[in-house]
Amino acid sequence: MTVREADPRSHRGDAEGTGHDLRVLRARWRTASIAAGWRFPSDWGVPEVDEVCLTAVRRGDLSTALAGLGRARAEAGAGLDETLTDLAALHAVLTNAEVRDGLIATDPDAAPTRLVRTAALAWAEASFCELRNAETTENLTNLTTIAYLRTRLGEVYRQAVRLGVPAAETHALLVVTLDLSAVTGWARLMAMVLVADALREIFDGGESIALLGPSVAAVLAERDHDFADRALSAGWLITERLAVDPQLKSTDRPTVRLERLPPTPQTAQTLLQTISRA
Repeated sequence: MTVREADPRSHRGDAEGTGHDLRVLRARWRTASIAAGWRFPSDWGVPEVDEVCLTAVRRGDLSTALAGLGRARAEAGAGLDETLTDLAALHAVLTNAEVRDGLIATDPDAAPTRLVRTAALAWAEASFCELRNAETTENLTNLTTIAYLRTRLGEVYRQAVRLGVPAAETHALLVVTLDLSAVTGWARLMAMVLVADALREIFDGGESIALLGPSVAAVLAERDHDFADRALSAGWLITERLAVDPQLKSTDRPTVRLERLPPTPQTAQTLLQTISRA
């Protein structure tokens, strides 16, 4: 039997091959993600992206790497919808290896549920940690508290007195209620995280968005010309976000209703308390 000395270049060749595959996958994923709607290309390439790519190239379990990516996205300020769309782009690239230019149709519902949950829960956990010291916001959802909304309502009514216009003509409350009676555990918290993310996306012009109860959120907004359209969009977007999680997909559609502001700030405070107990 002849024993041959190992070629010292062999390991380097493997490393170079892995490095090449990683770079190709990373480039294809980035192209697909941007095409799918990633809004700021300059902040896409975090170190956790490389961890995901390396794990995928080595055909390992993506769970740990995707959890790290979910946390990194939250800490960088990416919304949950954008994070999950990025995950869908990765799944599209991995399942369409023959397409080399990255121009792949991304299906947000095609990614495996286990991986979606991993990334989403990590995103939510990081959001909770980042906001744990906030005084005017609820920790998990980053929505303002009912106490803050009471303060904002007081300001609206004082402005109404100064302008001589009833508050009900200038502002309104949009109330979103979920029926979570059949949902248990972490999924209940996750539902409101999804609601919060959707409301912030639709009402991004300085409106006050608050968590009033475990399954109730509200938006205090000006009654401008597109308020009704944004309210409708919020209902549809929340429904889509809830459909991401199999434990929430079967829940009833969210109830979205307009609450007209009452004549006085005192009755407005009573209204808030009633809504919060819904």
